[in-house]
Amino acid sequence: MEKNPAPHIDSALRHGILRMPAECYAASGIIVNGRRIKTFVFTTDLAIIRNCDADAVFAVYPFTPQQAISEAIIKHAYIPVFCGVGGGTTRGLRTIGLAKDVESQGAMGVIMNAPITNLNLAAVAAAVDIPVIITVTRPDTDIDARLNAGASILNVACAAQTPEIVADIRARYPDVPMIASGGPTGESIRRTIQAGANAVTYTPPSTAELFKRMMEGYRE
Repeated sequence: MEKNPAPHIDSALRHGILRMPAECYAASGIIVNGRRIKTFVFTTDLAIIRNCDADAVFAVYPFTPQQAISEAIIKHAYIPVFCGVGGGTTRGLRTIGLAKDVESQGAMGVIMNAPITNLNLAAVAAAVDIPVIITVTRPDTDIDARLNAGASILNVACAAQTPEIVADIRARYPDVPMIASGGPTGESIRRTIQAGANAVTYTPPSTAELFKRMMEGYRE
């Protein structure tokens, strides 16, 4: 039996939102507390977060995590937010405090970067009642140790190697929930999903790039 197409409703002014690539929706998704998530928008730009059709926000940035930033994103996003709480520059007791803070602010999950120790990962996992995502950046990562330390979801971010590493992990761990960076094209997203990723992160164009396109249209 064919499904009826989903109706689309846009407001008069918000019809030009940023759409996630169609290839993303071939993913199975990861169901977190009853909500299926296939697409994560990888940004902390609130203007983009408020004007996109992603299922969730992947709020990680190249500075030490700050509660004021996570609070603003969680408070003003329409969609669930997964917050980075350290792992590289930020480690130890601070990661535990940050994880507890973002949980109390309403984050759906926490993200830890690849350099974090298994002991630190275990301490964060024990401190919160939301999923802990661990980032995988190398093919020789000890996945068993990460899962045993309390990681709920793997986030594979291995640049051009991502589909191959996703496929290798999926062959060894058929049931582990896995997010992966989809890459810049529909074809790279398709390859990542076919390799076994359940959900993808998508890095959107910057607001400057989007504005440039808009202004070019205005000049025509």
